[in-house]
Amino acid sequence: MGATKKTRRYPRVGLPKEMLVAWQSGAERIVSRVGTLGLGGLFISTPEPPAVGEIVKLFFEVPGGEVRARAVVRDAQPGKGMGVEFTAMGMEARGRLQRLLKQLLQIA
Repeated sequence: MGATKKTRRYPRVGLPKEMLVAWQSGAERIVSRVGTLGLGGLFISTPEPPAVGEIVKLFFEVPGGEVRARAVVRDAQPGKGMGVEFTAMGMEARGRLQRLLKQLLQIA
């Protein structure tokens, strides 16, 4: 079972405009839409998500630069997408993500 609002450590927000993420599981890199975003992870819209427990590499742009992270698939919904939890991210990238989320939470 995937993480619910009650089990998440950080809130997730819907995005006011389309945000894309490049993700990689194995050799293929795929670009998909981000559904929700939080400091602990995000939901990626994709018709064929990897299995729960798979490790994925993520690359996405936020104001101030690119975020590169590793994540683990926590919820896979074929035909819809996957919820992933960040497992590794640089300090600068985490700071950029925190600033974006602070702005989004103020306007939500």
